[in-house]
Amino acid sequence: MTIFDLNWRLAATGLALTALVSCNRTDSDKTSTKPIVGDNWALLDFTKVDSINPIMGPSTVGKFQDPILKQTIMWEEKDVFNPAVVVKDGKVYMLYRAENMVRPPVGKTSRIGLASSTDGLHFTRMAEPVLYPDYDDQKRWEWPGGTEDPRVVEDDKGTYYMTYTAYDGDKARLHIATSKDLMKWTKYGNVFTQAAGGKYVDKWTKSGSIVSRYENDGRIVAAKINGKYWMYWGDAQIWLATSDDLIHWTPIEMAAGEKPPVPLRAQAATMPELKIVLPTREGKFDSDLVESGPPAMLTDQGIRLIYNSRNVPAIGDKSLPEGTYTAAQALFDKNDPTKLLKRLDNYFMRPEKPYETTGQVNQVVFLEGLVRFQNKWLMYYGTADSKIAVATRPVE
Repeated sequence: MTIFDLNWRLAATGLALTALVSCNRTDSDKTSTKPIVGDNWALLDFTKVDSINPIMGPSTVGKFQDPILKQTIMWEEKDVFNPAVVVKDGKVYMLYRAENMVRPPVGKTSRIGLASSTDGLHFTRMAEPVLYPDYDDQKRWEWPGGTEDPRVVEDDKGTYYMTYTAYDGDKARLHIATSKDLMKWTKYGNVFTQAAGGKYVDKWTKSGSIVSRYENDGRIVAAKINGKYWMYWGDAQIWLATSDDLIHWTPIEMAAGEKPPVPLRAQAATMPELKIVLPTREGKFDSDLVESGPPAMLTDQGIRLIYNSRNVPAIGDKSLPEGTYTAAQALFDKNDPTKLLKRLDNYFMRPEKPYETTGQVNQVVFLEGLVRFQNKWLMYYGTADSKIAVATRPVE
């Protein structure tokens, strides 16, 4: 049991939460927090699988002929991180982001690879990526930055829907693609193309977490609420969007006279009309930004959203290093996804291992993949924007 497991077990029973201390902090650095009572709605007590973590990292094995550069690229040689996962045919399939080394005239580009596992811990990768910039109608949005940070769900008929970030080197845009087999993907472009006359197409948008049912057989199936699909999204604040078909989405805007719950900064200031459903919090670990994690989980208690957050000590948690990414959870009304019911007062996962604290971006755990498999919950996350790790807990 890690110190995180112990603290949150105490919190769940209403006892005082002692201290969340990383492996390299002294007693004088401990931070006391208020007890959190009644968090039985949250999915806690994950244990990092230290015996094998990180489970995936950069590799020189993967090679493919890049259609734009017209040369062979070791497409996952630099960094491998931020995975989505699904269960299919008794296996865990992971779709992950990978980057190549920068060797002029070749710049850094992200591509999405595919790997499979029979135990959820040891993965076999495909040699070539399955979603990447190409000479297609999405090239202008995806090149040279690439395709990033997938999240995957399926519909009732077994079609997979991947939300991902298209990055042109200047701006991130939330895109979507579909597949029947996880290998061949059809790109549909920006999820907001048909919304509000296209005014959101040139805004910074990313991190689409579609509300889904996590079935007993491991499938993650998009769920309708009040006749619509719902998606939490964003990486400054967290907003909502609705859809009839899982491809074309409409952001939810504020009602007349409604005011944002927090001052708008960064990308949020460019979209002041959007309704913020989960804001940043001054003085806390999620002070600087909040960003959707794995597909949101529809439960009897409500919609559980696991989210990532970044801290700036000047406005947030002074015990965390500058820019630390941690993870927390929130619960929304299952009949009204805009209504926030509960929210953890503190993070349930933070960087503490060397592979989490040091890398392309230091001090990062970024949760993006969650799956139910072999009577366990498996949480997959990016570490320091460089590698992939897993944490587990029993299904109860």
